[in-house]
Amino acid sequence: MKKLITERDVENSINSGSKVIVAGKDSIITPLAADLIRKHKLTIIEKEVHDYSSSSSTVKFPFKKIAVGSDHTGFKVKNLLIKLLTEKGYQVYDQGTFDEKSCDYPDFAESVAEKVQQKGTDCGIVIDATGIPSAITANKVEGIRAVTCYNEFSAKSSRSHNDSNVLVLGARTLGEETIKSIIDVWLNTAFEGGRHQRRLDKIHGIEKKYRG
Repeated sequence: MKKLITERDVENSINSGSKVIVAGKDSIITPLAADLIRKHKLTIIEKEVHDYSSSSSTVKFPFKKIAVGSDHTGFKVKNLLIKLLTEKGYQVYDQGTFDEKSCDYPDFAESVAEKVQQKGTDCGIVIDATGIPSAITANKVEGIRAVTCYNEFSAKSSRSHNDSNVLVLGARTLGEETIKSIIDVWLNTAFEGGRHQRRLDKIHGIEKKYRG
């Protein structure tokens, strides 16, 4: 299994005083991690790295069908992502908007969240200006765990720890390459379960408590 080196890994090395990044031959260095490596003039050392995780060879990622939506600010990025995801073999459902005329983000965030909730798709991706308002909207739908991610580490953590099922990104706060990288990490990170499931159960309990 290829090792993913994120900006968090680089930050940990910097904070520990190390000037090197150890990477296997097949390691993938994310764009943000590469930027940090260049900025701090770190040295990359190639080393044979083995992953002895008992589950690494058996994990199956659940996402095959994806609902994608945006408001007018995310329209261009949405179309780019639909093309990219389709080429990678995902079944993509376009929930709108379908042009760049000014529109209201709640309509499309709700549409994506509803599609996921009703199990019409495995997950959803929403794009607006900052990634914040659509996440607020989507989280009003029961069972939706929408997250605004801004780098690979937040994307990875939101899946492995929080089992997020809707990813929300900001078209005006992130570059296209960073958005692609975040989506790739998010779609290819499995939920770890264990203690994290206990915490999700508590969140679900709160959701039920305040249900109208």
